[in-house]
Amino acid sequence: MIVKILLSIGVLLASAFLTLGIVQVRNDQEVSRIWQALSTSPDLKNNFTKEMVAELPAPVQRYFLHSIALGTPLASGVNLKMSGNFRLSQDKPWLPMVGEEIISDKKGFVWKAAIGSPLSQMRGSDYYINGLGRMRFSLWGLVPFVNVQNPDTNRSAIGRLAGEMVWLPSGLLPQRSVSWKAIDENTIQASLKIDGEPVTLTLFIDSNGKLLKLSFPRWGEQKEDGTYTYIPFGGEIQQEQTFAGYTIPSQVSLGWWFARYHYSEFFRATIEQAKFN
Repeated sequence: MIVKILLSIGVLLASAFLTLGIVQVRNDQEVSRIWQALSTSPDLKNNFTKEMVAELPAPVQRYFLHSIALGTPLASGVNLKMSGNFRLSQDKPWLPMVGEEIISDKKGFVWKAAIGSPLSQMRGSDYYINGLGRMRFSLWGLVPFVNVQNPDTNRSAIGRLAGEMVWLPSGLLPQRSVSWKAIDENTIQASLKIDGEPVTLTLFIDSNGKLLKLSFPRWGEQKEDGTYTYIPFGGEIQQEQTFAGYTIPSQVSLGWWFARYHYSEFFRATIEQAKFN
């Protein structure tokens, strides 16, 4: 009798894991299709020139001339590989993270990551394309942990995509429908729209045009009552690196309520590889 019960339990568990595995394969296929849809080819006909930024305020010119080497082909996308740390909230421990991401100029992104130790690892993705954003992670890539897709997720993902354009400086050029102004010699602002949603990025630079910090309002629920509103989001850039003519942040720390007393940092990353296309 006990053997039959154990066999029944084993069959049920095997069936459950098989079902979870099938679901995960379908999820991975969906993410792969989106990744492919965001893949682009470099614009070999157009290279970066001083004339492209000549009419911008001097601090903005400084930023671009530092970020893009003259003669660099204008990329429409970038593929990143990264490592670092992630935490779910301020009272939770920092967990190791490895990930890869594709960012397409104001079109969308896919971030695939593994977070945590092998014994309790969360694997999944966060993406935005065609007005839709989704976050989906599972323990060990099988047991669902978070699966969110709704209008608030869409709007929050738009903010993330806009902020991550600092990893794709060519997408912030005025020729890519971005308006710029200088607040002062070390503070510049970019105004852009993604699928009709306006976003204003504030970049803090040094005398050479190097990016030091960034901030922008991002739709989120990081309030005491859990309601959604625009929240200051951003962080600091500790290091930069040049990849194929683009000098981009290579070590960053980011979080909600940036530059406020209750700043909630949750993401630290080092960019190990960047391929522009």
